[in-house]
Amino acid sequence: MISRHMSRVTRHIPGILSAKLDASAALAVSGALPENVNYAVKSSLLLSFLESVPAVSAKLRAPVTADRKFEDVVKSAQTAAVLVLVY
Repeated sequence: MISRHMSRVTRHIPGILSAKLDASAALAVSGALPENVNYAVKSSLLLSFLESVPAVSAKLRAPVTADRKFEDVVKSAQTAAVLVLVY
């Protein structure tokens, strides 16, 4: 979820990642079911990674620094979101 606070402060979305922890694996290892598990990646590390791939680097846009309506930020984020699968 994109918070209104984040969009007002930064005026761009640095990156949002989502993953789901395997509940059965966590139960087997810890003996407890996971609740409210979140992961984060620093946007500077993500940007460095993206810039290291020439095909991706050429498509990166400069951050928008002008004031924008929250709805415009959400629309921009929706069109920029991609699914990354890790095996």
